[in-house]
Amino acid sequence: MDARRGTRAVLSDTLHVVAETGSTNADLIGLARAGAVEGTWLRAERQTAGRGRQGRAWASPGGNLYASTLVRLRPGDPPAATLALVAAVALHGTLHAHGLHDASLKWPNDVLVGSAKLAGILLERVADAVVIGIGVNVASQPDLPDRATTSLAMQGIAADPAVLLETLRDDMARWLRRWRGEGLPAIREAWLARAHPPGTALRAHDGNGAPLEGLFAGLAHDGALILRLADGTTHVMHAGDIHLLSPRE
Repeated sequence: MDARRGTRAVLSDTLHVVAETGSTNADLIGLARAGAVEGTWLRAERQTAGRGRQGRAWASPGGNLYASTLVRLRPGDPPAATLALVAAVALHGTLHAHGLHDASLKWPNDVLVGSAKLAGILLERVADAVVIGIGVNVASQPDLPDRATTSLAMQGIAADPAVLLETLRDDMARWLRRWRGEGLPAIREAWLARAHPPGTALRAHDGNGAPLEGLFAGLAHDGALILRLADGTTHVMHAGDIHLLSPRE
């Protein structure tokens, strides 16, 4: 495997580690086009062009976890977008196994401690392949102007990104089997059990107008977010940005 930058170090047929690259997602998209198999993982010790949802830059210094994996869609699979829920539940379990017991999930792709972002997930699709990028603030966290952030180190947890990934590979494989074998309802239930509670105040923006504020009212049958507005009606979002509101907001 040739990453854009860095030295190759292949640990198994499907796990690759590079010292530095632009983006693990971008590299794995290239591998997907070249025929990489499901379950392929790529981890970089640093990224120079990491990105989050909607093209946002993702700060990628050494010491954190930057990894991507590949799922090949099959006939009968649940909707591809719901792989974000699969990855979130798997990552939550990995973090719990490594000592973080107060994390929660925020739709569509974040892991939080309180209201601070600890980890993010990015899905990108090419043909029948879905590349799932996962970034976890292990040793440090970025200073962002619009949201609080945290890291495992800030939470008093010393972790090795390589060891985290070993756990995450197993957790992701297990939840992927459930996604295929039991369908989306099982994943939706697991995600809701790990999310912030119903009634949490949210600000939502889908890019099509002014932001909406309301209360978290769960997920629809297809994994979309349900927001209960002040007038009692509900608004269903299939994509967009969500921010938790503090009581004073």
